[in-house]
Amino acid sequence: MTDFTKRRDDAPAGLFAAEAVGLEWLRVPDGAPVVRVIDWTASAITLERLNPAPATAAAAQALGARLTVTHDAGAPAFGAPPPGLDGVSFIADLPMSTNPEPTWGAFFGPQRVWRYAQQAGAVLGSDGLRVMETLTQRLVDGVFDDDAPPARLHGDLWTGNVVFTSTGGVLIDPSAHGGHRLSDLAMLALFGAPHLERIFAAYEAASTHLPDNWRSLIGLHQVYPLLVHTVLFGGGYAQQAVRAARAYL
Repeated sequence: MTDFTKRRDDAPAGLFAAEAVGLEWLRVPDGAPVVRVIDWTASAITLERLNPAPATAAAAQALGARLTVTHDAGAPAFGAPPPGLDGVSFIADLPMSTNPEPTWGAFFGPQRVWRYAQQAGAVLGSDGLRVMETLTQRLVDGVFDDDAPPARLHGDLWTGNVVFTSTGGVLIDPSAHGGHRLSDLAMLALFGAPHLERIFAAYEAASTHLPDNWRSLIGLHQVYPLLVHTVLFGGGYAQQAVRAARAYL
């Protein structure tokens, strides 16, 4: 067989359309390889079938270098959705806002940190919510902004959404939008992508947009996915999210 169909009769409206449009937006010349979309409906998406292979150091290095090309393809604004996307975007099954903003902090604070902190409020507790509210304000105030233009993000680039094949790493299942380059790198680090240091080193060598202190900011960008996991799974993710956020207050 040459294709693979994911089917969900209970899929939220627009889920597979967002995935398909996001994948096509991420497909740029010389960028990170992206799984090919064959077709989609409201309840299913058909993709080319990938044959997984062990992740090699060389494949990780190539992925890091090519991811800079994908990111540098850019986006109209921070938070902007892929062109042609009609309707809501998603992170996992959760609706994800894509309201364009001129600066990263003005986007990331309200639309990523505070939005999901509110949804996770019962688990975070009042102290955790106060931490997230303070971090959101610091983001809005531009404390962590830099001069990098909006990047074309995968948006959910944890290790499970990179399939290594005999020809290299291939991106699947995006939450695509315009954002900061570090958000994709932070997601790769969160659950330990194979040969992560090779990915990072190749990315850093190829990129002209990473801030000098970029490694110290990875935890800041991990607050958002940790909050999403808190909403979805609760438990220890709330403590991880609050601990990560406190480091930037």
